[in-house]
Amino acid sequence: MRAFFSFIGRVIDTLRIWLGRLLFLVFAGVILYLLFSSPTQMRVPSQAALVLAPAGIISEQSGPPTVTDILLGPAVPPGSVLDELVSALQAAATDNRITALVIDVSDLVGISPAHMETLGNALAQFKASDKPVYAFGEYFGQGQYALASYADEIMLHPMGSLMITGYGGNQLFFRDLLEKLRVNVHIFRAGEFKSAAEPYTRMDMSDEARADSQALLDSLWDRYLERVSANRGLSADALQAYADNFPSLINAAGGDMARVAFEQGLVDNIAGVDSFRRQVAARVGVENGSFRQIHYRDYLFATPQMTPVSADQIGVIVAQGTIMPGAQPGGFMGADTVTELIRQAQVDSSIKALVLRVDSPGGSAIASEQIRAALAQVQQADKPVVISMGNMAASGGYWISATADEIWASPATITGSIGVIGVIPTFERALEGLGIGVDGVGTTNLSRSGDPLSGLNEAMIGVFQNSIDDTYQRFLQLVADGRNMTLAEVDSIAQGRVWTGEQAMELGLVDGMGDLDRAVASAAALAGLTAWQTVTIERPLSFGEQLLRQAVDNMGGAQVLGGLRSALPGADRSLSGTVASLLPGLPQAERLRWQALLNLILPADFAPQRLRTLMFCEQCLMSQP
Repeated sequence: MRAFFSFIGRVIDTLRIWLGRLLFLVFAGVILYLLFSSPTQMRVPSQAALVLAPAGIISEQSGPPTVTDILLGPAVPPGSVLDELVSALQAAATDNRITALVIDVSDLVGISPAHMETLGNALAQFKASDKPVYAFGEYFGQGQYALASYADEIMLHPMGSLMITGYGGNQLFFRDLLEKLRVNVHIFRAGEFKSAAEPYTRMDMSDEARADSQALLDSLWDRYLERVSANRGLSADALQAYADNFPSLINAAGGDMARVAFEQGLVDNIAGVDSFRRQVAARVGVENGSFRQIHYRDYLFATPQMTPVSADQIGVIVAQGTIMPGAQPGGFMGADTVTELIRQAQVDSSIKALVLRVDSPGGSAIASEQIRAALAQVQQADKPVVISMGNMAASGGYWISATADEIWASPATITGSIGVIGVIPTFERALEGLGIGVDGVGTTNLSRSGDPLSGLNEAMIGVFQNSIDDTYQRFLQLVADGRNMTLAEVDSIAQGRVWTGEQAMELGLVDGMGDLDRAVASAAALAGLTAWQTVTIERPLSFGEQLLRQAVDNMGGAQVLGGLRSALPGADRSLSGTVASLLPGLPQAERLRWQALLNLILPADFAPQRLRTLMFCEQCLMSQP
């Protein structure tokens, strides 16, 4: 019996070893095929509908894919790039092969008010081509409905809903918790409205912070109501009443939320997805069991954008994320990373002007100054610098923008926050409560005062506060110099207040309202150009990233990263489904082992952010459903 079970054990071990080798050969074969096969040829069907299906969170720039994203599917829906969405709409508006547009926002997780403005303008321009626009949803959230409102026909599922909640949100406050934990939090700030540290010192919002946030949200909300109500032919008051009275409307309808949306004029029809497909198919025809269509990412892949060739170029750099020192991965604005791109624009004789697309809530003051100083050197080289503000350019985001030749923003951009703040926790009381003493010696009054375990003495507190005050004065001076204002004028609109782009323009902090294209045109005018070529200046890909990019291109990029909606909605759009069909029942341990093995292909520092952080400005508590 012992010999028999020993034999069975050896057989199982042998099978496990050979199965592992077989799996390795399968994966190696897949990778080699993706790297060296020819890219999938995309075809734009004649008389087709363009499916505009943004997914995840719409942002200015996306990070490169990882191996595990490609083979097993991303952990969250891959985000959409604003410029790709706009470019697809602009090209399709004049493309005779595209005869209709379908808006599908079921995978859209979040869109900022500023990006909503830009994408809305592109949708309005597409509608001007007299091609019909359709939208279908099983559920419309606030941001989703803002995009769907541009459609000529909006269809809602009979069991669906359309909820508009307005802008707002809550914030946690920790003062009492920190007191129970006996943690001291030292706040250093310059700016009456710079309230980012209030969660550590209060249990609710201060009157100043509440008033500032409410004013900002009211302005953004008015803009939302104005846009959506105009799209639907309703009054802003009617849309406001729908949001205010939604609970009573639902109660009167017996809980039928789709009926309420229809009766209030927010949708045009109530029907299932099959009816929607038939409606669109009646316009564009049938192909592969659904209406004739192409996903916007596939459309871009199959329709190379022809840019005018010119010896004179306008460089565009995307500066997105929290501003941090050094080189940083995607999702953060590393000072070294951005300044290196700026220097490339400075020394390139073919680049006659530079546009910096800023989308940042701020960050390190030193890193912000490093980026701003690099932009100033471009200006000293007689090349105009224009700032194009995206969703947010607040605090450090405005610092790097302050001395540019021109600043352009969206009406819904969040900017300003001209102020400085620092937060330092110390734990001397917590250690004392645990029976732990801290003592030592030093040669000056400051030798031991920077230790968070022993607390800050008055000398060090004075050092920190004086440094904050000095940084604030430098901030004011930069803005005064860049905007041709006096220090007193800047200080009156600074103090940490945040503004919408529209408000900032009235205050003199912004020169004009417009998107990236408008900023590029302005930069060309400042450089005296009548013809130019726009070039995006980006960090070069590493060897591992190039391999992945090649693999993605060969698979037909949109199918991998965006998910082709071959039949809207309900189609399996995840690549993980394809992998599962190749390797049914793959144990989790084996899956993790192969992920680790495949990740060895990439350099150690290749770790793009898989979960995008929703950045909120320090004053604004706005959240998107």
